Amino acid sequence: MNPQDKSSEFSQVSRFAATRPRLLSAFALGAAAVAVLPAHSWLSRLLLGWDIAVWAYLILIMVMMLRADPLRIRAVARREDERASAVLAVVCLGVVASMVAIAFELATAKSAGHAQTSHYVFTGITVLGAWLMVPMMFTVHYAHLYYRAPHELPLRFPGEQIEPDYWDFLYFSFTIAVASQTADVSIRSRAMRRAVLGQSLLSFFFNTSILALSINIAAGLFS
Repeated sequence: MNPQDKSSEFSQVSRFAATRPRLLSAFALGAAAVAVLPAHSWLSRLLLGWDIAVWAYLILIMVMMLRADPLRIRAVARREDERASAVLAVVCLGVVASMVAIAFELATAKSAGHAQTSHYVFTGITVLGAWLMVPMMFTVHYAHLYYRAPHELPLRFPGEQIEPDYWDFLYFSFTIAVASQTADVSIRSRAMRRAVLGQSLLSFFFNTSILALSINIAAGLFS
């Protein structure tokens, strides 16, 4: 590899770190937790690290949203737009993997005869964090799609506001997550429809998985 290629790769990594400090900080904290936290198995350590990363990210992103006005949202959308879809896809795959892993962990604990309240609490924390992660990530992505649109805006919100803030995008994203519908917000671009389709499919998977896990936990508690 020649020096120019190395320099290009380093600049890409540096740019990625600069544009997504909250995501990288949260997952760096999770990776450190995997290395230092005691646990009975490697899967438990991975899930603990994942939980720490997810909840750290949720806290950091909520703090950012509470302090952001439309001008800041527009600036963040321009800065973090590069490879936004790829980052979203990777995080969503990680969320799906965490759901599969927690189901496997719970089944292993039950088959070994030592499933306790702590396992169910751990399951609840993981499931809740994973469920919240998806609409939160899509909230940021919807804001990016909205504010980087060159011509016609891809969403139309009801009311007379000139520019929506993160609360408007949270409303849109969580309505899809909870009710699988867009309520009173109209979609006006192909890119936005694709993103909504992706979230709708993920939400269906999550809601079905949560129902199955709830039945499994209830059966374990009363058996």
